Amino acid sequence: MLITGGSCGIALALAPLLISEDLFPILTFRNSKGEKKIKESLSGWKGRYDTTFLDFGLPGKMGDIFSERTDINYMVDLAQGDYETLVASANPETLSQYMAENIAARAQLVRLVSRSMVRKRFGRMIFVSSVAAGMPGKGQGLYASSKLAAEGIYRNVGLELAARGITTISLRPGYVASGRGDKFIEKNRPTLLKKIPGACFISEATLAKTLVFFLSDTGIAFNGVNLTMDGGMSCGK
Repeated sequence: MLITGGSCGIALALAPLLISEDLFPILTFRNSKGEKKIKESLSGWKGRYDTTFLDFGLPGKMGDIFSERTDINYMVDLAQGDYETLVASANPETLSQYMAENIAARAQLVRLVSRSMVRKRFGRMIFVSSVAAGMPGKGQGLYASSKLAAEGIYRNVGLELAARGITTISLRPGYVASGRGDKFIEKNRPTLLKKIPGACFISEATLAKTLVFFLSDTGIAFNGVNLTMDGGMSCGK
């Protein structure tokens, strides 16, 4: 069970739920700070999970994950680079690197995971996208584009490999009270609540429980689709 972006709040809320379901999550980190955060957060679960290095900026190292792990049946992809700016003012080199990491490198990871799953004729992949993929704000053009491209990759894997027991979905959450999103919510809470018919934000725990459902046998019927989880924010004008 591979969780990319393993040091984020959602991943750390998800891991204990998976362990409780007798799964063995492998959480990725890209630096020592992330690795330390994972170990501190999951200190009560020693021996029930593992960590591994993964940096989309170093795609040549991705194969190392599979050198000793050939039994990855599930993946939740939470990794995402942080680069929000107006498209017209984007730095060309930063733009190219951002797209290379969040699209090309992600496609390489999905390829490797797919090949691992094909051997066992079973697999389930969930990409955590964003409602911004279909409804971006100013400065989110590159972020939204990378999310859309990733959704396309996952959708086609679900189309191409469903007959071999491998299914995929992309989940588009709205405002999540986690990381940078939590700071944004606190700064703009009254305005944001007016946009959401359900007048609620998504907690890390709620999103984690939703991911567990879609990983379950009950969620297996969902394949190759994008699902929105935003309290109804995008259902009307």
